Amino acid sequence: MTRLKAFQRLVGQYVDVADSLLVYIEEAHPSDGWVSSDAPYQIPKHRCLEDRLKAAQLMKLEVPGCAVVADSMDNASNAAYGAYFDRLYILQDGKVVYQGGRGPEGYKISELRTWLDRYRDSVRNSRTVNAVLWERE
Repeated sequence: MTRLKAFQRLVGQYVDVADSLLVYIEEAHPSDGWVSSDAPYQIPKHRCLEDRLKAAQLMKLEVPGCAVVADSMDNASNAAYGAYFDRLYILQDGKVVYQGGRGPEGYKISELRTWLDRYRDSVRNSRTVNAVLWERE
């Protein structure tokens, strides 16, 4: 949950330059499997899409302001992005421009923040240049 709170803060800080999406995948610590001691919710392994959608709704409560979608039961998003169990990505124009390490060890909000800071600076510099060029015409 600590990572999710950090992600929520990041979403709010960069709303001016990035849309955020959280993809809820297979439950990492199901209550009927490998249980985590700090899990705030007891969510059993998803047996059907309805189970996964209910769990995704709980996730949405934890990250207000961020769109939340659920992976399919064949775990297509998880397989395509190697997200098992958490991973950070930035997509731009349909292409991956940032891929964080596999969680939990490789999940580094600080790296994502650095990338977003640089992007925000480049957008601001681009706007300044465009404004100056426009004023000269």
